[in-house]
Amino acid sequence: MGTITINVDDQLEQQFRATVEQKLGTGKGKLGQAVQEALDNWIARKRQYEISERQVRLVKEGMPIGAGKWSRSDMHER
Repeated sequence: MGTITINVDDQLEQQFRATVEQKLGTGKGKLGQAVQEALDNWIARKRQYEISERQVRLVKEGMPIGAGKWSRSDMHER
């Protein structure tokens, strides 16, 4: 296990600690458990955002299909 030392706003720390106590209770490792969950969620959101941005870019730029390059508007032309 790694160790990370951070500084956060006092009010944010108090809110975080109160929420951890309310949701997980008190005891050894509860704060670390909550921080790990928060970090996991943050990483997952950032990765999903990057995937979404890449997909939007592909749709806007068009995708090479066979000999030609088709854009979204070409594919949905009516």
